Amino acid sequence: MRSGVALQPAYDPDTFGDIVQKSEEWGLDELWLTDSSLHSRYSYSYLTIAALRTTRMTLGTAVTNPVTRHPALGAVAISTIDEISKGRAIYGIGAGDRPLEALGYKPARLALLEDSIEAARRLWTGESVSWQARGFELDDAHMRFPPERPDIPVYISASGPKTLELAGRVADGVILLAGLHPDGLRYALEHIDRGVDMAGRSERPQISVFAYGQISDDEEAALASARTIAAWFPQTAPMYCELAGLSKDLIEKVRALYAGGEFQEAEEAAKLLPDEFVYRMALAGGEATVREHIATLEGLGIDSMTVFPIGGTVESRFSTIQAYADIVSQP
Repeated sequence: MRSGVALQPAYDPDTFGDIVQKSEEWGLDELWLTDSSLHSRYSYSYLTIAALRTTRMTLGTAVTNPVTRHPALGAVAISTIDEISKGRAIYGIGAGDRPLEALGYKPARLALLEDSIEAARRLWTGESVSWQARGFELDDAHMRFPPERPDIPVYISASGPKTLELAGRVADGVILLAGLHPDGLRYALEHIDRGVDMAGRSERPQISVFAYGQISDDEEAALASARTIAAWFPQTAPMYCELAGLSKDLIEKVRALYAGGEFQEAEEAAKLLPDEFVYRMALAGGEATVREHIATLEGLGIDSMTVFPIGGTVESRFSTIQAYADIVSQP
């Protein structure tokens, strides 16, 4: 499997650049950067920093959305990163989440998401596009600079069945937010494969599973950091909670306390969750725990595991990245 790291642009530019540079030096293959409107710094500026501080890692948005940025402007933005990085960009896109609410928007409908991907691909080829799409319009729109690549990979962030099936139909890859336990992952893969079959494709898109949490021999600290992302699932993807053994009653209690959004807002709701559930949904432990999750993903044919360090201090998150890199570098 390939290995990756996902970050928020929440660090100052120099610290961010150092983290990214070290991540590549330690051997990680992919960098993914969140695009969360007012919740952090501007993702494309920080992807530029990453492009200039690395030479090998792929650089992706995780994820942008077609609501806060017109689909054509999103296509230009990632094409610019692709040029700066000499062909290493990945266009990660999704419907959007709670950060949209602060701007007066709701998440994109699947039709808008699908048409946004088609628009980007057509523009990357140099085509002049006139199109009344579902949710936006293009009128003789074309990129007036030559794109570095007409086939920038497009990854869809997905949890729910309809989005997973869309990803199976049209995406080059999937950013999979389904926890880390085999039952939930199989459920997601089945829906991706349905989309693959609908489109008559010959193979499944690349799958990158995002593993949120902390890697540490201090299991109590790691568990505390992982609790908040575990509380995210009852609100946004309750089907994975039931598959992981959480009762419907407890799911509703967590949903009542946490509506989704920034993980630190989930602290009170997270206290309700049993430890076993947290372990199934997130990273919470040392090397043995990480290796167990890697074995699960490899057994299911997953292509990449991306660690998203959360909780604790900047130093502890940096330590999580290094620990993951050390683990995957060893047989």
